[in-house]
Parts: sequence; structure tokens; C-alpha cells
Amino acid sequence: MSPNRQSLTVITPVDSTEYKTIPLSTTDEVQAAAELAQAAFKTWSRSAVSKRVEIGRRFLEALGARKDELAKELTYQMGRPIRYTPGEISGTMSRGQYMLDVAEETLKDVEIPEGAASIGPGFKRFIRKEPLGVVLIVAPWNYPYLSSLNGVLPSILAGNSVILKHSSQTPLCGERFAQAWKEAGLPEGVFQCVHMSHADCEALIKNDVVKYVNFTGSVDGGHQIQKAASGKFIATGLELGGKDPAYVRADCDLAYTIENLVDGSFFNSGQCCCAIERIYVHADVYDAFVHGFVDLTKKYVLGNPLDPETTLGPMVKAKAADFVRDQINDAIAQGAVAHIDAMQFAADKKGTPYMAPQVLTNVTHKMRVMHEESFGPVIGIMKVASDEEAIQLMNDSDFGLSASIWTKDVEAAVRIGDQVETGTWFMNRCDFLDPALAWVGVKDSGRGCTLSKFGYDQVTRLKSFHLKTAI
Repeated sequence: MSPNRQSLTVITPVDSTEYKTIPLSTTDEVQAAAELAQAAFKTWSRSAVSKRVEIGRRFLEALGARKDELAKELTYQMGRPIRYTPGEISGTMSRGQYMLDVAEETLKDVEIPEGAASIGPGFKRFIRKEPLGVVLIVAPWNYPYLSSLNGVLPSILAGNSVILKHSSQTPLCGERFAQAWKEAGLPEGVFQCVHMSHADCEALIKNDVVKYVNFTGSVDGGHQIQKAASGKFIATGLELGGKDPAYVRADCDLAYTIENLVDGSFFNSGQCCCAIERIYVHADVYDAFVHGFVDLTKKYVLGNPLDPETTLGPMVKAKAADFVRDQINDAIAQGAVAHIDAMQFAADKKGTPYMAPQVLTNVTHKMRVMHEESFGPVIGIMKVASDEEAIQLMNDSDFGLSASIWTKDVEAAVRIGDQVETGTWFMNRCDFLDPALAWVGVKDSGRGCTLSKFGYDQVTRLKSFHLKTAI
């Protein structure tokens, strides 16, 4: 590597040592990538959707063939236990399969029946969904394959070319995407993984070649993306996290609810945009719920994520873990009750990414842990007396990505869901993305849509054809 070339170093949370050093592209190389993407788009956009789908299926097969290798590499990069990382590769394949299955039907022309809209015979009219051009995707580290796929696959299937800037924590995931696309036979330049500085990324967003930006990350990052794109008339897709609530009604299946909400709170060390971060429990089942929740939380095994017995790995960085610890200490100072003794988790150590899970009660919305995104293994539980109180508290947030209700009453679930400000409303489920449903957020959780047939709307533009065939 040239001594003048900048690089990024991945520090593995496994043992806080250097894992990989990746050279960054120069400013000239980033510009060349943009030009190559633009040139590739001109040809790729004219290809048949069926051809794109065929290559997309081979891309997924190439990823799946390396599942074990990719899983171990992923554990080293971001710390998720090795017993779980293969699941992300499998999930990526399943999600991608759905988006492939609906691509041709979703992207076909919309025919307007002859004689419709007060226009007589002798006309042929249809609406075509055209690709936008070069799409820039800025991907996160917490679910690096799944989140990348949300933008990459629909963009390419729609006929766009893609430049992927992956997180500096998980850069190898972007390179594995590039490798799989190459093996699938994707033409050169249609997909490129480019490691670049923040300055070069900002300049690329401003570049006239880029026609759409998809970003997953923090609220501050979303504002920066929006600001950089503001000089052009292009759209941005922003998925910016959450403070997702759950409401446990008195008529829930208590054992099932506890099991799933513990998992929804602490899987991936709570480092998920749609992880459960606040729980509101009806007074009739509150004591039993808290007892069961705390008991199950104590059964987690915090340790080296390469050990197959580990169920709770390190957070991505020591700084992130200490941020959550500060939230917990702040809450306790204001009267919250902590139910987990961190000393019971031998690997827990301040100043490292290894952090024990924590369950807090006697919390209020004046505490940071109940209104500020934690993105870590901590949960606050509050007692409520009614549906109305639960709705008010769930909506008392700057975020609105997903929310859940735990009940046996479907009608109540729909009625309450209609009143909750959220992008996705779950009943008896949480922390899950269904590829058939639109993944959206409200308030500071962002804007735009990925997944489902509507995800294709973000990476295409409508073009109307009005042909008078009889003169």
C-alpha cells in the first residue's frame, strides 16, 4: 500500500485488536468509480428484467456457498456470537429470494385499459418504471448483509448501477458482495464496493452522477446525508433507528411474551434499529412479567463470541458499551431499580465492549434510557393501567420505527395499532423484517421505504406513454 494512501483499520470487538486494514480509495478513484457506474448504467438499464433476476439468483447462491466463512468473518468484525451469524447469511438469502420473486411483476409496465379516464378508443397508454441511474448506498455494521441487501438488490434489479460504501467496521461485507456479484456474471461497473473517506462520500453525494442515496445509520448521519444532497433534486432513503416499544396486555400468553421480548431486547446485544427498548406492562401481569423477564435474562452467557456456548457477545466498541452504562447509571441516580448484578457475568468489564444485560424498573420518561436510543443490552419496564396510557407512552418518543403489542385480542391489536405512531406494528412478534411488507419509519426513524414491492418505487421513476394509434 502506498505510504500516502489513507486506510481504515477494523478493531475487532472480540479482543480489541487490529483485525484488518483496508486501503481507502483516493478522491480520483472515487470519481472514476462514479464514471464507471454511469457508463455501466447506460447498458444495464436496457437489459431485460428477466436477465437481471437470473443474475440476482446466482448472486444469492454465491453468498450462500460461503455462509460459514462469511459468518466467522462477520463475528470478528462486529462481535455477534458465532452461533447466530450464519443466520444473517441465511436471512439475506431468504429476503433476497422474495425480492427476486416479485421483481418482474412489480417492474412491468402498468397498462391503462382502452377507453378508461374518459378517453375513447384509438389510444395505447401505459406507465413505465424506469431506473434512476447511479444509486449510492451507505450501509451499517449491525446487520451488514441484510441492511445492504435492502438497497442493493432492488436497485440492481430495477436497472440501476450501485456504489456501496460499507461501514468502516464491516468493510469486508461490501467486498463479499462484490465478489458474489462478479461470480454471478454481473457486468463490470454495475456494482462497486468503494471504501472512501467521509469527505469523499459527501462529495460523491453532491456529484451529479448520483441520482439516489440510501442510508442506514444515526439521526445525525441522516441529517448530514440530507444536507449533502440538498443541492440537487434527488430523493434520499433514510433508516435512522428507533426506540421501539412493546405493550404487554393482561390477556397475553405470559410465558411466550417473556421469551420473545427478552430475545427482542438482547439479541445482537440490543444493537438493532428495531430492537425492543421500552416495555409497558399492564398492572395485572406486571409483577409476574418482571420476575420472568429478569429470570430469563440471567440465563444469558456473556463471553467470547467465537465460543458456540456464548449467547451474548460484546458490543461493537467499548465506547458504545460505556454509553449504555452511562444511561443506566443516570437512571439509577434518578430512582430506577436495576435487577441484574453485572458481577454475575464474569466477562463484563467497564472500558471494554463486554457488557452484561440490564433490566430496569421504576423508570420514567425523564430518564435518558427511556427516550434516548440505547442500541445496547438494556431495557426499561413501566407499569400501565390501561390501553390509553400505553398508547400515550408509546407515542411519547422522537422515534417511530416499529412497535408491538402482546395480546390474544386481534381486534384490540388493530384498534390500538391504528393509534400508535410507527412504521410497523406487530402483534405477538417483534424485531423482525418481513420482506413482503414495506419497511418504513416515521418521525426521527427516517423516511422512504425498502422491501416489499413498494421498495422498488424508491429506485425507479414513472414515465407515462400516451400513444394515439388512430388518426
